[in-house]
Amino acid sequence: MFLISWRNRRPRHSAWGLDDYAASCLEAMRVTTEISKSENVNIAGFCAGGMTTSAVLSHLADTDEALVNAATLAVTMIDSQVHSTLNMFANERTLHSSVDRSRQKGVLDGETLAKVFAFVRPNDLVWNYVVSNYLLGKNPPAFDVLAWNKDTTNLPAALHEAFMNLWIDNALVNPGTLKVLGTPVDLNKVRNDLYVAGALTDHLVPWEAAYAAKHAFGGNVRFVLSNSGHVQALINPPGNPKSNYYLNHADAEDARDWLRGATRHTGTWWEDWADWTIEHSGEARAKPRSLGNRRHRILAEAPGRYVRE
Repeated sequence: MFLISWRNRRPRHSAWGLDDYAASCLEAMRVTTEISKSENVNIAGFCAGGMTTSAVLSHLADTDEALVNAATLAVTMIDSQVHSTLNMFANERTLHSSVDRSRQKGVLDGETLAKVFAFVRPNDLVWNYVVSNYLLGKNPPAFDVLAWNKDTTNLPAALHEAFMNLWIDNALVNPGTLKVLGTPVDLNKVRNDLYVAGALTDHLVPWEAAYAAKHAFGGNVRFVLSNSGHVQALINPPGNPKSNYYLNHADAEDARDWLRGATRHTGTWWEDWADWTIEHSGEARAKPRSLGNRRHRILAEAPGRYVRE
């Protein structure tokens, strides 16, 4: 298993855009095939990483490169026009103003981004802590989700602008609106099997916006719906008695019709995804004796030096 993490960008990286990120993903996948001696890879992208993954899959479909076997997207916004609380902040004037500020600074800093996301659910993510911590003097509980939320990252100005344009133009749904690495993005050309996970109470990516992958992509898409929120749906290990997910094998045109016909399963969607991944993988091999190979040697201990910046 190989992982990519967002690097915490500095103003000197301001010109790094979606093409740079897509090219880096392709490079990482090619290195992965060299190290593992596999013909192709299974990939997974979460949230904004899932949007980048979608663009990369479209590019591969255009270039006839069989680098990816199957793909997973989780809490990924495919249809940006689905009604949501976040869209209340989004119009061309506010988005262009935000892009102008990030151009001046070179980055959209992670703290600002985190504040915007928090005010989408102010009662839970803002005022709850004002009352409990500031007014009552209580320490926040030790909670893995809070640690995840606190781990913010800066976006380079060019990438921020690309994501804003993608949002305004709804480019993952409207073929040809966006180009990545010189090829127009058209998800209908993507014939890979996909596993797509949404989150029922997601305040950032409405689950219907993730469900749009069912009809945007040209391949066979398995959609599951977790009962939790944006981060909790990802941090969803087995053994949590509160976890459950919905699954419907029917190909409903409308997301709400899909949910009405879905079956509720106790447990985490991770286990369903694990079974799906095994079905879409080759034969099991013995683990390698060492990491990397002669050409690609270990540069640092996991999780790597960039993650600590």
